[in-house]
Amino acid sequence: MYTIIDIEGNGGAFRKESIIDIAIFKYDGHEVVDQFISLVNPESDITPFVQKLTGITPKMVKTAPKFHEIARRVVEITEGTTLVGHNIDFDYRMLRQSFKRLGYDFKIQTLDTIPLAQKLIPEAESYSLGKLVKSLGIPLVEHHRAGGDARATLDLFKLLITKDVDNEIIQKQYEETNAKTYVNKIRELTQDLPNEQGIVYFQDGEGKILFSDFVDDINRFAKKIFNSKAKKFLAVQENTEQVHYEISGNSLVAQLLMASKGIRRKGVLPFGLYHRNGKYFVEKNTLRKTEKPLLKFKSFTQGLKALNYIKSREEFNDSEQFKALMELKHRSELWLIAGRTMGERAFLILNNGVVEAYGFYELHTQIQTLSKLNHLKIPVKITTEDFTNELKMVLLKGELKIQPLSQK
Repeated sequence: MYTIIDIEGNGGAFRKESIIDIAIFKYDGHEVVDQFISLVNPESDITPFVQKLTGITPKMVKTAPKFHEIARRVVEITEGTTLVGHNIDFDYRMLRQSFKRLGYDFKIQTLDTIPLAQKLIPEAESYSLGKLVKSLGIPLVEHHRAGGDARATLDLFKLLITKDVDNEIIQKQYEETNAKTYVNKIRELTQDLPNEQGIVYFQDGEGKILFSDFVDDINRFAKKIFNSKAKKFLAVQENTEQVHYEISGNSLVAQLLMASKGIRRKGVLPFGLYHRNGKYFVEKNTLRKTEKPLLKFKSFTQGLKALNYIKSREEFNDSEQFKALMELKHRSELWLIAGRTMGERAFLILNNGVVEAYGFYELHTQIQTLSKLNHLKIPVKITTEDFTNELKMVLLKGELKIQPLSQK
């Protein structure tokens, strides 16, 4: 039993897209036994490009059902089937992320008509759906609408089954797609990871953390670790059964989250910001072992960006004023900074330069004083040099509000 699917998205950012059009045909190998076609209200904008491509406008989807209203129907029609699509990875990802927003883990066996067509119709000039079905004489009505594309994909699939007289290629492609190989292990573990900044945790089957780090792109970093040839990641590659993550929003919040879990990040910051002879400059820390840098950086490029920013700020021309700003030793303050997601703020409590607690609150709650934040705080004591550097970077950017601890 197969379900042939096509989905149109609203053109949002990668992994932030929403479904606006969906079509599913349930096919038993002989005939269509069920079907579901519907516009979907994405509850967000549709890009002009997608509107022009599909002809679907915001007005058309305004009264359409939202995904949570059709989710049960999608599960019912696809249950116990193999999901078939032309570039099925896109449709499957859209379904999985839509269900994930509802707290449901949608999983199903898949089959892609593109590699099947490449093997069974090697003489084709193009394997895009529009050009391929046209060359085969398969009608395509309403191209780039889910109903039209799904129907054409169904007719293409029927043709491919007919051409594969011994079922060898379809069976092989099915086995390749769903076999428990290392490649498919990587695909399964990383397919839902976001391309956002945060902390990624590689865990074994019992949940033990094998490796974790703060990274700029969770999805890309996880794939990099799984494909690495370095011996130090061999055990991680072999034993990882789960990959979890926490969106951090910024590196300071990431450090707080990791510290509260007792995870120490061994960051290497080989470059430093120095001030000599009336000038700021960046160089390797090993060149001046007796002089302490004002700030540290993981790369020379990062240091140059900070240097250019400092030079653009007139108040930093006074090096003593800059050094005073960077001094944390005797600070006893409440800091309010950007949180992990939009609409959230993070706070941290410094007592004599030591972070004693942190936490989060929603912007709409308007609770921004220490007395009101006490019940939200997470105790933690952090004095590591790397974390001190993160605090200084926040001060440098000025993206925070500071209140003395005495302010209730």
